[in-house]
Amino acid sequence: MLVTGGAGYIGTHTMVELLAGGYDVVCLDNFSNSAPEAIKRVEKIAGKRVTTVIGDVRDREVMSRVFKRPIDGVIHFAALKAVGESVLRPVDYYENNVAGTLALLEAMLERKVQRLVFSSSATVYGVPEKLPLSEDAPIRPINPYGHTKAMVEQILRDWCAAGADHAGISLRYFNPIGAHESGLIGEDPHDIPNNLFPFITQVAIGKRDKLTIWGNDWPTPDGTGVRDYLHVMDLARGHVAALEHAVAHTGCSAINLGTGHGVSVLQMVAAFESATSKKIPYVFGPRRPGDIPACWADASLARNLLGWEVKRSMEQACADGWRWQQQNPNGYRS
Repeated sequence: MLVTGGAGYIGTHTMVELLAGGYDVVCLDNFSNSAPEAIKRVEKIAGKRVTTVIGDVRDREVMSRVFKRPIDGVIHFAALKAVGESVLRPVDYYENNVAGTLALLEAMLERKVQRLVFSSSATVYGVPEKLPLSEDAPIRPINPYGHTKAMVEQILRDWCAAGADHAGISLRYFNPIGAHESGLIGEDPHDIPNNLFPFITQVAIGKRDKLTIWGNDWPTPDGTGVRDYLHVMDLARGHVAALEHAVAHTGCSAINLGTGHGVSVLQMVAAFESATSKKIPYVFGPRRPGDIPACWADASLARNLLGWEVKRSMEQACADGWRWQQQNPNGYRS
């Protein structure tokens, strides 16, 4: 099984699940936003080897080398992923995320590899008209990152329509948090975290003085933004379930992966403090342009189609994420 971008946050946890399920894994990564150490940690957890190829999905020579191996399917994570950065560098995002996927599909077509699980995002929905968000909600992304995900989803629909044996699943996931229970792998932002949870853990470990909560006047129960936070290991299980479905079925599907309920920023802070006994100082800042008040999933399709649902609580995610941060205060550079 080929995993592109496998050394990243979600990729490493998914490779652990794949190896535990008996799959042979080939990881392709250019390490632009990840570290080779992450793959060593995956191998340590799994007790199995990962075949690693260093390179970019856009490099034809690299892809030719990768697909000389027997590849049965692909889980595609390789992409740029920061919403704010995508606004500042839109061309880079379209070139990397969209052109990169086209290069991958071209290589797959040459080798007749017909199963693809794509790492999409709830950002494809934009500002929700109603909650929870189901897969038939309008696709109206509001930033270049979300547009790249929506474009790739359309490409996959066309790819599946063009080949009777093709199977493509776009997993629209919401807000992954936490880490593997061993504390060996976890989220390792290279700069100021873009996401709430690693910012909280960095405040807890003393790397940052306080958390800034962007807006306390949103139309939500406590005035802070509401999101759907799920444990990264549950998300990893969702990728394996999607892969198994793609093996057994053809056609194209888009599937939400989330808990099905929303949690506010203040509720997340309280849950972290309860799970870790660490006090998180915070201040309120102004709303950020492009933010939305609330977003959470209708996850019933994942349950019905994949037999998937979350097994881990937010409190467990907090405890596991804190364990990773304590054991690796500087991430994989610790």
